[in-house]
Amino acid sequence: MISINKTFLSPFANGNLTAYLNKQIQIIEETKKIFTFAEKLNKRPLNFMINRILIRIKIIQILYSFYKSDGKSLPSAEKELFHSIEKTYDLYYHLLQLAVEITHYANLRTDARKNKLRPTPEDLNPNMRFVENRYIKQLASNKQLNKYISEHGLSWSNYPEIVKKLYDDIVASDFYAEYMESPLSDYEADKNIWKKIYKKIILQSEELDNSIEEQNIYWTNDIELVVSFIIKTIKRFNAATGSNQELLPMFKDEEDVEFARKLLQNAINHCEEYRELIDKNTKNWELDRIAFMDIVIMQAALAELMEFPAIPVNVTLNEFIEIAKIYSTEKSGTFINGVLDNIVGQLKKENKLIKVIMLNENRK
Repeated sequence: MISINKTFLSPFANGNLTAYLNKQIQIIEETKKIFTFAEKLNKRPLNFMINRILIRIKIIQILYSFYKSDGKSLPSAEKELFHSIEKTYDLYYHLLQLAVEITHYANLRTDARKNKLRPTPEDLNPNMRFVENRYIKQLASNKQLNKYISEHGLSWSNYPEIVKKLYDDIVASDFYAEYMESPLSDYEADKNIWKKIYKKIILQSEELDNSIEEQNIYWTNDIELVVSFIIKTIKRFNAATGSNQELLPMFKDEEDVEFARKLLQNAINHCEEYRELIDKNTKNWELDRIAFMDIVIMQAALAELMEFPAIPVNVTLNEFIEIAKIYSTEKSGTFINGVLDNIVGQLKKENKLIKVIMLNENRK
């Protein structure tokens, strides 16, 4: 798939400082775009982890890989899709667990200062607010979290340098100082500090991003979306539920599982039909001059338009155009919007979208 490369580039590489600075600006802008997209997801009333937006993104990634690799079959692509989705769900638990590990490290640092040869009064009587954060204590005791990480072998024990770096970044932040000095100390404040940590420290950490990619290839580019769901999870936490607080399930229901399977199958099985439609509506462009990711995105969009009559046309178009803005070229959103709009007009004239139109009108 086309991924956003956040690999650190030395400012002295090839002596080209200008190129380095331009690359860093590009990285910042791409991160902003993805997090804006993630924030849109976070505002939707979802009580499950893998929603249809994420399913669409995963399918586009699988399709891109499918056509760029030799010898892949539909069954293998389907297996890859659900494996990728499961790995994203693993990352959700892994990043929840990270907050517990950072707090544990903070506690060890506090104890170490107390046991120094010549501890200061501050060392002996530290501010324990961060270490005793009520949300983290509840999360650490969460039955669902502990069961999942145990069964799936998730751990940060091999990455102490990441935990340390994140803790140091947290302590150096202004919002951490405000939290530690604030006279207000309650459960909501304890949740809010961790929402800020995920947004401003964890999501922005290049070291963590690189580590995540090294730990599992399926986690590449997933962190922004997963963090948005973690923030949603924090908001849902209720002190009264204790260790039984429910975390987000993988899917809403079996219908979404079937949606993923059917969308992938139809995108591949009707490839020639969809490519022909794209070709006819890009007469001024040769297919080999169009970004391949754009073709894949339009192919998936057409599969949804043609095979899912209950999904309104505007929903399908809007979702895939948003995905194009993030995962393809700068002008892809506008280009894909124009092509798909023409195809939809053609299909309406041929009465091939009647079911979709009827259902869409009934929903209004």
